[in-house]
Amino acid sequence: LNGKEIDYYPAGLTDQAAVEPIYETMPGWKDSTKGARSWADLPAEAVKYVRRLEELVGKPCALVSTSPEREDVILMKDPFES
Repeated sequence: LNGKEIDYYPAGLTDQAAVEPIYETMPGWKDSTKGARSWADLPAEAVKYVRRLEELVGKPCALVSTSPEREDVILMKDPFES
């Protein structure tokens, strides 16, 4: 915002319109993740992507959905555990 890096979304409409996003690109993967239910089933680039999201957010992922199917989920930890 106005040449400064911020870690929040500004409240004012003028500031919101002036914010420029910072993009980060990472290598993608061509293999499908459908049916993946463990880290070993994921392409290495997908694992790196999830780990980077954890770094950016500052929290571990509880689960990773690998397709639109309900059962295609990698449970990292119990999401209801504190």
